[in-house]
Amino acid sequence: MLAKYKLNEKLEFTVEGEGQKEIFKELASVQEIFGEEKCGLCSKSNIKFVVRNVEGNDFYEMRCTDCGGILSFGQHKKGGTLFPKRKDDNGEYLPNKGWHKWTKESSK
Repeated sequence: MLAKYKLNEKLEFTVEGEGQKEIFKELASVQEIFGEEKCGLCSKSNIKFVVRNVEGNDFYEMRCTDCGGILSFGQHKKGGTLFPKRKDDNGEYLPNKGWHKWTKESSK
């Protein structure tokens, strides 16, 4: 079973699954990763996808071109899929839905 899903004016996806449950899972994944419509800091919609490579490691981010806000993505150990980092190391939700500004202190 195939389903087309238009996320916004810029992105359209085709997902595939055996039935409704599989299609639902695929759509949920697309929405979680690509559904961010505005910056969590300034609420502007000028966000872009960024992949940085540092010492052979890829870091996936969304970046606001207006205020410089960043939403970082982590990688699941199994499957290699991405997830938005919305919680801290203690499992507490971060402010601004995980959007933040880079500082030297935050990189430690």
